[in-house]
Amino acid sequence: MQAVAARADELSGAVPGGDGDRLVAAAWLHDIGYSPEIGHTRFHPLDGARYLRDQGWSAVIVGLVAHHSGARYEAEQRGLGAELAEFPFPDGPLLDALVTADLTTGPSGERLTYDERISEILDRYPANDPVHEAWLTAGPILAESVRRTEARLAAGSA
Repeated sequence: MQAVAARADELSGAVPGGDGDRLVAAAWLHDIGYSPEIGHTRFHPLDGARYLRDQGWSAVIVGLVAHHSGARYEAEQRGLGAELAEFPFPDGPLLDALVTADLTTGPSGERLTYDERISEILDRYPANDPVHEAWLTAGPILAESVRRTEARLAAGSA
């Protein structure tokens, strides 16, 4: 999470003014649902969002955690789409930048290209796993999030 948060800080120029802090906070928290103490469904975006909501975090942060990095595609594979829909989908520069931070950082904190990260995910999960199945659909769509973030960053504004 540290490396994703550091990457998010680097990408804060791709989000509207004042939203950089939200981006970095969401990056620190995006995988909190992996904690065994709060991982009730074993689907970390949903568990993390529910936990943060119950702890009084802002709806923006909660929505970003709920929907980070293609969670909606995996939720469908796991039969949890209706549960994830408890949280509004925060389409826009903040989600794009969080996706970019997460999907250009490897599981050990190393910097990866988007394509390297997707290959790593597909290699790590067997073909019959819901994660693998979700990424076959989500991969090309999330590549657009990364492209938009890189374009915003290059333009110097959100």
